[in-house]
Amino acid sequence: MSNNGADLTFGYISCFVAILLFGSNFVPLKKFDTGDGMFLQWVLCAAIWLVALVVNLILHCPKFWPFAMLGGCIWATGNIAVVPIIKTIGLGLGILIWGSFNALTGWASSRFGWFGLDAEEVSNPLLNYIGAGLSVVSAFIFLFIKSEIPNNTCSVDTTPLITEPVINKTQDPCSWVDKLSTVHHRIVGCSLAVISGVLYGSTFVPIIYIKDHSKRNDSIYAGASQYDLDYVFAHFSGIFLTSTVYFLAYCIAMKNSPKLYPEAVLPGFLSGVLWAIATCCWFIANHSLSAVISFPIITAGPGFIAAMWGVFMFKEIKGLQNYLLMILAFCIILTGALCTAFSKI
Repeated sequence: MSNNGADLTFGYISCFVAILLFGSNFVPLKKFDTGDGMFLQWVLCAAIWLVALVVNLILHCPKFWPFAMLGGCIWATGNIAVVPIIKTIGLGLGILIWGSFNALTGWASSRFGWFGLDAEEVSNPLLNYIGAGLSVVSAFIFLFIKSEIPNNTCSVDTTPLITEPVINKTQDPCSWVDKLSTVHHRIVGCSLAVISGVLYGSTFVPIIYIKDHSKRNDSIYAGASQYDLDYVFAHFSGIFLTSTVYFLAYCIAMKNSPKLYPEAVLPGFLSGVLWAIATCCWFIANHSLSAVISFPIITAGPGFIAAMWGVFMFKEIKGLQNYLLMILAFCIILTGALCTAFSKI
């Protein structure tokens, strides 16, 4: 097999592992109360940074580019909204919105050269457009998949992995999002999901910018590494630094009485490790395939994996209609992934 063929194979395998882990990283947290998410965010990001430290040592500490930290700052800023999004509109609709904007922003920025990037060319642009479009269409299927759960917003044990939670107004609110009206839940949740999606889709821009400008002798990034994984430590350091700043600001806002959830520490740490490994695989896929290929594939699959957890592990998704919708979603995801994959060949 040629080096190019080996790179493509390795890239597609990395995409599969990333999809599997991104679709599973919330599972350890399902049975635990995460409150407003600020403490969980910090625990998760600490785990992410430790994984990056291990990867950095394995790679013999490649040159640290501070600008690559900006991507981590962008991601952490988008991620602080995840728990409020889940509490207001559910993970299913959240994935639909932030996943769609994530896919489109990441794909378009590489395909058309936004933010000062070099436009990525593919062998078959039409297949690439179809694949990117299907990755967004597939997300809409999950909007119609319903979970069977009791009415309880305070316990994450009753929070579905796929659909919108039922708001029980008779209970005392557990966080600021539970004080919102039903209409405001929708508005706030959808708005936050759009913002998060755009930020998620921009997270790799600084790294790709460095790589593109490393080929220019007049650039300060001349000679920078072309291997995406060499930037993981800087990227994840930006995540941890930003989340720490946000958590300290949160502590100040709460007058040094932040809401801490000790029982969520180990599950949150495990969730962070799974996310970090998945993102490392995404870095590898970006290197082997380019972001214009990896983004549509990786952003389309996690919702389906989460649905599988809902069916086989938590038994919260039942009924022939839900199963047929999941099969349809899988077919669309597979078709989109194949179109995107073959557009590279």
